[in-house]
Amino acid sequence: MATPPENAESAAPGMVWVPGGSFVMGSNAHYPEERPAHPRRVDGFWMDRTAVTNAEFARFVAETGYVTTAELPPDAAEAAALAPALRHAGSLVFHKTDGPVPLDDVAQWWRFVPGASWRHPRGPGSDIAGDGALPVVHVSAGDALAYAHWAGKDLPDEAEWEYAARGGCPDDQIWSWGHHLTDDGRPMANTWQGEFPWQDLALDGYAGIAPADSFAPNGYGLYNMIGNVWEWTTGRFRSDHMAQKSCCSVGRDGTDGPATERLVIKGGSHLCAPNYCRRYRPAARTPQQATATTNHIGFRCIRRPAG
Repeated sequence: MATPPENAESAAPGMVWVPGGSFVMGSNAHYPEERPAHPRRVDGFWMDRTAVTNAEFARFVAETGYVTTAELPPDAAEAAALAPALRHAGSLVFHKTDGPVPLDDVAQWWRFVPGASWRHPRGPGSDIAGDGALPVVHVSAGDALAYAHWAGKDLPDEAEWEYAARGGCPDDQIWSWGHHLTDDGRPMANTWQGEFPWQDLALDGYAGIAPADSFAPNGYGLYNMIGNVWEWTTGRFRSDHMAQKSCCSVGRDGTDGPATERLVIKGGSHLCAPNYCRRYRPAARTPQQATATTNHIGFRCIRRPAG
């Protein structure tokens, strides 16, 4: 479907129409899990202009009383396999290190913080007052899907998300704006500038998450499809494409989790850096436990035309 239905504007406020089309999905030039590049086609759909924000998620919780994964302690079966310190409600929070550390040990910068949640993104004592425009984080795939269904929407599959992120750019273009992450030295997305995980130069103006509508939108009018926060998709990460090690897939304890029941997250985040995780590209993909919650994963919704 190249053009939206006649009632497109009234049907999807706060969303933009992404026309259907064909594209080359994946990349043969970067990480193994992006291979092979292959032709795909998607039908047209509406997509949220931005990642779902704290303010939007708060309305959902106020109306439904929904309790997120991070706000619930693990069930008895899961808790039995965890260290005592992890048998609580909480979530993973990034902590910048004091200096260079081995990059093969994510526990150097990820910590499980009891009490961390979307309401308390850095743990007890923190809140989201004044941060309504920031993307909501510390949400699992189930939390994202619950919001989407409440809003009469859905989560994108992996192909829909990647097609939308390309913004209509040529298939051989790395980013929707060109072949370079920066334009005349100015970052075009909220990623990590400096040496991860200890030196954040914040050349993009943000040491952490930026408002959901920061930076210029892509060709479809979508904001921050690259960087800022990773975004959930419904795509299951196939085992035959599994990377040997993922930069951003972490379990409840901040270490690499099991390689089962994982979904694809896309787009990279403000923690992606040239010296560590170059997954801030439309073609990039990484697996994440569907129940995982961290302060660098959010989501946005889509709506497909009826019929």
